[in-house]
Amino acid sequence: MNKNQIFIKSGTEYKKITKELLTASNLAELIGDRNKMVGIKPNLVSPSDPSEGGTTHPEIVAGILEYLKENGFQNMMLLEGSWVGDRTADAFEVCGYRRLCEDYDIKFYDTQKDKSYVKNCSGLELKICESVKKVDFLINVPVMKGHCQTKITCALKNMKGLIPNTEKRHFHAMGLHKPIAHLNTGIHQDFIVVDNICGDLDFEDGGNPVVMNRIWTAMDPVLVDACVCKQLHYEVEEVPYVKMAAELGVGCADISKADIQILGEVAEHHIAERRKVVDVADAVEEVESCSACYGYLIPALDMLKQEGLFEKLHEKICIGQGYRGKTGELGVGHCTRNFRCHVEGCPPTETQIYEYLKDYIARHS
Repeated sequence: MNKNQIFIKSGTEYKKITKELLTASNLAELIGDRNKMVGIKPNLVSPSDPSEGGTTHPEIVAGILEYLKENGFQNMMLLEGSWVGDRTADAFEVCGYRRLCEDYDIKFYDTQKDKSYVKNCSGLELKICESVKKVDFLINVPVMKGHCQTKITCALKNMKGLIPNTEKRHFHAMGLHKPIAHLNTGIHQDFIVVDNICGDLDFEDGGNPVVMNRIWTAMDPVLVDACVCKQLHYEVEEVPYVKMAAELGVGCADISKADIQILGEVAEHHIAERRKVVDVADAVEEVESCSACYGYLIPALDMLKQEGLFEKLHEKICIGQGYRGKTGELGVGHCTRNFRCHVEGCPPTETQIYEYLKDYIARHS
C-alpha cells in the first residue's frame, strides 16, 4: 500500500471486511517488527451505541486484533478518552469495548485518567497523554461523521482523544482548527481504518445515523479527511484544519492525488447537501464552546424545530468559555451562569437544554 491509496469495501460482515481490507493493504508488512507495540485508537466520544452513528463499531477493532494475532503480533493496546462531560469508562461499557478487551485479552488505557507531557508540535506546545509514548505503531479507527463546529470529523480530529481534558478545553479556546492541525505533527498515526458504517452526518455524538456500510483503510490522515470533505459536500477550505495539517507536512489535501481502490461491489450513496446543524446554528452565538456543550445544544434546537417551536425563539443563545464572567439574556452551560436565564451544567444534557428552552419559549411567547 502506498501513501495515496485508500481501499474501500462495502458489506455488513464488519469483522470479515476489516480483515480483508488489512490483508489488501499489507498491514503486517507496513508494521514490520512483530515485537512492536501496536496502539489502536477508536472513537468513544460518548456512551452511545455505535448504531447511533457516533462511536466506532467494536467489530472493526475485533477484525484488526484478529488480523494482528494471526500475523504474529502479540503486543497490542487500546487507548482513548471521551469528550469533556462524559466518562470514558461509561463509553467503554456501552460501546462494547469491555467485552472486546476481555475476549482478546487486550489492555485498555483510559486517557482521561492518564498523566500528560508537553510536546512542541511544530511551534505550538500541547499536552499529550503519557500512554501515547508506549505506542510504536498507531492505528487510528475514527468514524466518518459530521461535526457541529468543524463540519466534519474523521482521522485528524480523532487524535483529540489522546490529550487530557484540560487541553481539550484549551483547544476550544484556541479555535479548534489550529491546535488540531498542530497536534497531528506531535502524534503520528501510521494507519487508518475508517468506520463508514453509519456515521451521523450532523452530530459528533450520534443520534441520526446514515447507514452506508463501508469501511476504508488508508495511510494519509489528511487525504482521508479531504475525501470526507468531498463526500459531505464541503470544499477542503471550509474545514481549515485539513489544509493547515497539509501545510504542516502531515499529509496531502489534494483529492486528485487519491488512488481510491474499491474492493468488491461499488455501493453508491446519496448524501444530502443540507445539514440539520445549518438550519439551527444561526440562533447561536458561540465563543470558545466545548464540543459536548455545543454538541448537546444543536440537537436540542433541532427537537424544538421538529415541534414547530424553534421559530418562536427570538433571543440568541450564548454558549462557550468566552462568556465566563459576562452577563446577557439567554445562555447554555456553566460558563453563562451570570446571564439572566441560563441552563446550568458542564455540560447540560440535550434533554435539559430542550426542556429549559421549551419552557423559556412558553414564558416569552
